Amino acid sequence: MEHRERISVEGLFQIRQSSMVHDVVVVGSGAGGGTVAKVLTDLGIRVTMLEAGPMLDPAKDFKMFAWPYSLDHRGLGPGCELYFRKGISRPLNYFSAPNGAWEIKGEPYTVAEGSKFTWFRSRILGGRTNHYGRISLRFADYDFKSYSRDGLGTDWPITYDELAPYYDKVEDFIGVFGSREGLRGAPDGKFLPPPPPRAHELLMKRACQKLNIPCIPARLAILTRNHNGRPKCHYCAQCGRGCTAGANYSSSQVQIFPAMKTGRLRVINNAMAREILTDGAGKVSGLSYIDKTTRTEKQIRCRVLILAASACESARLLLNSKGAGYANGLANGSGQVGRNLTDSIGFTVSGHIPALEGMPIYNSDGVGGMHVYVPWWLPEKSGIDFPRGYHIELGGGFHMPAAGAFRGVCQSHEGYGTDLKRAIRSRYGTEVSFAGRGEMIPNNRTFCEIDPSVVDQWGIPVLRFHWQYSDNEVRQAQHMHDTFGSIIEAMGGTAAAKMTPSQAAEKIAVGGQHIHEVGTVRMGSSRETSVLNKYSQTHEVKNLFVADGGPFVSNPDKNPTLTICALAWRAAEYVAEEMRKGNV
Repeated sequence: MEHRERISVEGLFQIRQSSMVHDVVVVGSGAGGGTVAKVLTDLGIRVTMLEAGPMLDPAKDFKMFAWPYSLDHRGLGPGCELYFRKGISRPLNYFSAPNGAWEIKGEPYTVAEGSKFTWFRSRILGGRTNHYGRISLRFADYDFKSYSRDGLGTDWPITYDELAPYYDKVEDFIGVFGSREGLRGAPDGKFLPPPPPRAHELLMKRACQKLNIPCIPARLAILTRNHNGRPKCHYCAQCGRGCTAGANYSSSQVQIFPAMKTGRLRVINNAMAREILTDGAGKVSGLSYIDKTTRTEKQIRCRVLILAASACESARLLLNSKGAGYANGLANGSGQVGRNLTDSIGFTVSGHIPALEGMPIYNSDGVGGMHVYVPWWLPEKSGIDFPRGYHIELGGGFHMPAAGAFRGVCQSHEGYGTDLKRAIRSRYGTEVSFAGRGEMIPNNRTFCEIDPSVVDQWGIPVLRFHWQYSDNEVRQAQHMHDTFGSIIEAMGGTAAAKMTPSQAAEKIAVGGQHIHEVGTVRMGSSRETSVLNKYSQTHEVKNLFVADGGPFVSNPDKNPTLTICALAWRAAEYVAEEMRKGNV
C-alpha cells in the first residue's frame, strides 16, 4: 500500500515514504462516508476509505435468524450494568448488529464534572447505519430558518428548496416507505408503499384522532418493494440485528459494496485516524493514522480529504490536528469546532391498555420498527411554553420476548411458578410505548473538547464532553409526558400523574443516548461564526470537507440520517465539480 509508515526499531523510528497522491480520502464509512463514496465513484473518481473497525461480512456478522434461547441469558450481553448505571433505557445485546458499544476497551472518552453524556461508537464497516432505526424524515422548510422564526439558535446558510433535490436522490436510491400527507412539518418525499398498521397501532391512531393529533404511516428506509436490485422486506422485524437480505438501508450493503465492485473504491480497515497533515500552502496534504492490526503509524497522501467519522470523531480529529497557524486545531479559526453539540431530546412513557387483553396472539412482526408515527402537529403553535417541537415514535405488539421483557410483571405480581406465568401471558402484547424525539437548541454549556490529560491506547488525545439541558428542553419533556398520558387515556388506559419540572429534568434521556449528535463542525455564511461553507467545505482549507452530522446548524425533531445523506450527496457533487475545475 502507498503510504508512509513509522515503525519502532530499538527505540528509533523508521519512516518509509511514497510519492502516490490519492484522489479522495474519506474517513469513516457510515451514512455520510458511504454516500460520498458511492456518488464520487459513480462520477469516475477514485476513492480511498479509512474505517476504524474491521470489514463487514453480513452472512457472518449479522444475527437476523438467531433465537433467544440459543444464547446465555436470552442474548443479553456482558457489561449490561453499564447501561442502567448510565441511565440508558435500551441496552444493546448479543443480537444487535456487530461491533457497536457505549464503551470500547482502550478507546475511552471523558465527561466533565456535573455533566452526563454517553457516546455510542460503531467500529465496523457501515458504522452506525448497522444499528440505527432507519427512520428517514426530511427537515421542514422552517427548520432551516429557525432563528428567523423565534430568535433562538442560528439559521442555516441553505434552504429546504436547495436541499430538496438531494432528498429526492437519496430516497430514490436507498428506498424509503411512507405516504404523502401534505403536512408542512413533515414534508412529503419519494416514497415506497408503507406497510399496514398493526392492531395496537390502529388503536393508537384512533386515540390520536380523538385528540386531533395526526398519526400517519411511518417513514423508514426499509424496502416494501424490490428496489434497485435489493429484495423487499420479509417482515421478520429484526432490523436491529442486521439485515442479511439487504432490504433495509445500511451504507455497507447499499453504497460501499457496490462502489467497491466498480474498482474505484478501496477500503482500508482497522485504520484509526490520528492527525490531518498540511503543506506550506495551507492545504491538506494527507492523513496520519494508526494501523490497529500492526500497531504502526502510517501516512496517506491525498488531493481531497473528506471527514465522515461522525460529528464528534470528526471534531476530535480537527482539534487534534495542530500546527503553525492553527494552534487550536485545523479549520478552527472561528473557535466553533466541537461547539454547538446537540442530541435529540428523548422522553418515553409506557402504558397498559386493557382493550388489548385477551386478544388472539398473532404475528405482528412487520418491519423492525413502527408502522405509524406522529409528526409534530403544532408548527404554528400558540400557547405553548417551549420553542420548537417533537415527533412521537410508537411501540407495542407481540414482539419476540427478549431478556428482561417481563421484569415489570415480575416486580408487580405476587407469586411465582404457574401463577406468574399466567400473569405474564395475560400482559403479553398489552403494553404500548410513546417515545418523543424533540429539538434541542444549541447552548454554550454543551460541547466537546480535547481532554488535556487522557489519551486512548493509540496515544491519541480523547474527547471530553460537557452537557447541559436548558429550561426549553425541560418544558418540552413535560409536554411530551402530558401528551403521551392523554393518548393512553384515550386508548382506555390510565395515565401517570403530572410531572414537576424537576421530575421531567431527571427523566430526559441522557445526552448522546439517541445517537443523534450533530453540530460540532457547523456550516454557515461567515468564517467568524462557522467552520464550513454551505457545501460542507471548510472556510480555511479548500480541500477539506465534512460529510457527517457535524455540518448541522440545528437539530430539528427529525432523525438526522436522511439529512446527513442528502448533505453528503450535495457535497460530493460539489467536490467532483471543484476537482474538475482544478480548484481543489
